[in-house]
Amino acid sequence: MDDIFGLESLFPEVVLAIGLAMVLGNGLAIFKNRRGERPRGVEGEFRPGRAWFLGAVGVILAVWGGASVFS
Repeated sequence: MDDIFGLESLFPEVVLAIGLAMVLGNGLAIFKNRRGERPRGVEGEFRPGRAWFLGAVGVILAVWGGASVFS
């Protein structure tokens, strides 16, 4: 019997979405930092090592989720 909501593929789709969000968000943060832009009202400093690490984790999650969804 087919599941009308597709709950069996929900976890890989969530992993794919989180991975893509991490890649895009950290990529945008790195890009804006290189242009010298800062968000308004932010007190902290940009940590490039953290942004690159989380971007790499996002790539791993996106590849894993994409392989699971499209296989």
